[in-house]
Amino acid sequence: MADQIDPQTVPRGRHAPPLEVRLTVQRRRLYEAAAAVFARVGYAEASAEAIAREAGMSKATFYEHFANKEECLLALFDEAATEIMRAMAGAATDDDISYEERIRANVGSFLEILTQYPNTAQTLLVEVIGAGPRAAERRDAILDLFAEGLMRDNARMAERIGAPRFTSKDDAFAIIGAIVELVSRQLRTGVPADVRLLEPVIERLIFGLLRT
Repeated sequence: MADQIDPQTVPRGRHAPPLEVRLTVQRRRLYEAAAAVFARVGYAEASAEAIAREAGMSKATFYEHFANKEECLLALFDEAATEIMRAMAGAATDDDISYEERIRANVGSFLEILTQYPNTAQTLLVEVIGAGPRAAERRDAILDLFAEGLMRDNARMAERIGAPRFTSKDDAFAIIGAIVELVSRQLRTGVPADVRLLEPVIERLIFGLLRT
């Protein structure tokens, strides 16, 4: 995720790390800077120059990594979504816990990640909406992946311990869509005051649909 990248500069001269390492560090700093700029001024007002300046780099360095701010946003979006899915996959690995406990662990992990990386959360869930058709298509694809993951986990737990099952993938997608809108509203309006306060609402949403 982008909000807490180490801002330390990369050593130069004979102590400089390999090119691949330097490029990776630069890219991560640009992700951090992009998230900060997108969250502060919005996607429409952001620019490659502002992102480069935020990262303490030249505009030329920005263009070594991204063709434009749209490519930067899409790359940041993919990176953040991957990190969220990885964190949630590791949130509940104990096979002895109930399905309800597993759901609570995953929801809690998701909301905690958003709390730790507020700029990235703002970009991922709010700014991407107004970033054009490619961003909208990427957002839809990522939400579909989250729905597939929720569906697979539900099917696996249903087979193993007899947990209630979703009727269709549309059920899982409806839950993902509702969660995204709840969190997006919180990021835009600050209601409720802390995004983690949405945890019981999301849990009721999931368990309520499973029990119908």
